[in-house]
Amino acid sequence: MQPYEERLTAPRSWWVIAAMIGVACALMLLPLGTLWMLGGLIGGAALSAVAVSSYGSARIRVVGGALIAGDAKIPVTALGEARALDADEALAWRTHKADARAFMLLRGYIRTAVRVEITDPQDPTPYAYLSTRTPERLVTALAAGRG
Repeated sequence: MQPYEERLTAPRSWWVIAAMIGVACALMLLPLGTLWMLGGLIGGAALSAVAVSSYGSARIRVVGGALIAGDAKIPVTALGEARALDADEALAWRTHKADARAFMLLRGYIRTAVRVEITDPQDPTPYAYLSTRTPERLVTALAAGRG
């Protein structure tokens, strides 16, 4: 089985935004004094950085006969066809083609994705939509896991 692991990290520009939020907090607290300003800078930047890190910590793995995507763990035996989606197809599947019952590990800053059918009759989820930077590698890993 071909191992696969990917972390859906946030883009670098989000880290710049987190730093700028720290500066904005510092500027808001500047009239209260230097100590308050430093507290605002450190606190605002730290809280923003925690939020960016938390959102970008989602992982997709294919290990031990299972697809682990975020908090979901789905055995590969319960999966059907996996299809790599280019940017246009991914946009369609996360907007007008989307099914409300689908499992979506969606990150808007990642343009490509994989759509995996879920064939388990006990599961009402029709498919899993997984944002990924390397859709072909994920499809290959899922095929190897089923084979």
